[in-house]
Amino acid sequence: MNKAQTETFYARLAASNPAPTTELHYSSPFQLLIAVILSAQATDVGVNKATARLFPVAPTPDKMAALGIEGLTEYIKTIGLFRTKAKNVINTCHILLEQHAGEVPQERAALEALPGVGRKTANVVLNTAFGQPTIAVDTHIFRLGNRTGLAPGKTVLDVEQKLLRVTPEQFKKDAHHWLILHGRYVCKARKPECGICVVADLCRFKGKST
Repeated sequence: MNKAQTETFYARLAASNPAPTTELHYSSPFQLLIAVILSAQATDVGVNKATARLFPVAPTPDKMAALGIEGLTEYIKTIGLFRTKAKNVINTCHILLEQHAGEVPQERAALEALPGVGRKTANVVLNTAFGQPTIAVDTHIFRLGNRTGLAPGKTVLDVEQKLLRVTPEQFKKDAHHWLILHGRYVCKARKPECGICVVADLCRFKGKST
């Protein structure tokens, strides 16, 4: 996909969804961080159901840390890998309190030093909570980047780096949300809905349907 096509690609996604955002529910950077940690190998819907009960009780790092691993487990046991996630979340809360005055850091290295936080999670928090032009690549965006020809790559990091290179500056802040939502609801893994896709004519997918 050349520069003009890439710009058209994003412009159409922007026109169809002018104010994209995460489907995770949160009311602070801390709550977003916890929701993203919990969302690994889980659905946003499932996470939202759990956090709807959890966040009113433990909206801040000190209150969540006070729950302890067992207390937190009771709220998130419907989510996959809940035992590991409970341990990571409680440890993360302690680190936030001890090293960051209870605030979520706005630097990648500090975020990635938190238990349960990898590059993808850090990118989501930096972008969604703090407005930084990062692009978190999940399975949907990895598939879309390769399938459409927008940013083909063999690894998640390859696709992320290519997206950062080819995405026009004016679209970088919202690119993550446009791409993930398009991959989740239109450019689906098993049966992409090419007939309703606003960028179908730009797409390089050989198995494209009409």
